[in-house]
Amino acid sequence: MSVATADVFATKHRHMARQLVDKILNWLGGHELIILFALLVVAGGTWSFIELADSVSEGTTQRVDERVLLALRQPGDADTPIGPEWLKGVMRDITALGGFTVLIFVTLTVIAFLWIERQYATLVFVCASIPGGFALAMWLKALSSRPRPDVVTHLAEAALSSFPSGHSMMSAIVYITLGSLLSRLVERREVKFFVLAVPLFLTTIIGVSRVYVGVHYPTDVLAGWSAGLAWSMLCWLVARALGLESRMADSGS
Repeated sequence: MSVATADVFATKHRHMARQLVDKILNWLGGHELIILFALLVVAGGTWSFIELADSVSEGTTQRVDERVLLALRQPGDADTPIGPEWLKGVMRDITALGGFTVLIFVTLTVIAFLWIERQYATLVFVCASIPGGFALAMWLKALSSRPRPDVVTHLAEAALSSFPSGHSMMSAIVYITLGSLLSRLVERREVKFFVLAVPLFLTTIIGVSRVYVGVHYPTDVLAGWSAGLAWSMLCWLVARALGLESRMADSGS
């Protein structure tokens, strides 16, 4: 290749690179920050889940996971959790809030309410996002063969594989999705923050309770949170792209 041809080739590719950068910047400038944040959450949640799944399959997290579980038990006694006796009951109650029975009941109640109120756009969104999340959680669990923790006594009943935590993933999907729907019905910014902060807090303490009662490793919970948040944000982006969000806002006004 001659020098002249190489210069033309380089110039052409620099021009193509500039066009690509311009397209990306124009696309970013044409979208709200909230959309970019949602995309970041989807990408970050997906990446985190994949990394955690790889680490768990290779066994690199096992020692740290077990140390955390043992740190939540009395020294030398894997049967007794740390803290006062009443904390054990509180954690069992909290972990039940992420159980499939409670989440299905909450979802069906919301679906019935939306049907009665004839908010069909919101109804479609709920019927697609939450059952889809349930199916995704079951599929991800089926792919994993990680057994439940055996270094501490379980303080709650648990079935299926340990990875990822279904309670953590589904509480993120259900409560955060419903919180986002409720936020469309209020105008004040501080109220919007409140109805979004409560589901995030609830999802967090449910995940923590799963580790405390000894039925999940910390990495199970982290993976559940990652997948749940990614799915919730992906559904929100799809709803916005299809115009469902504006219909939800109209129905709530």
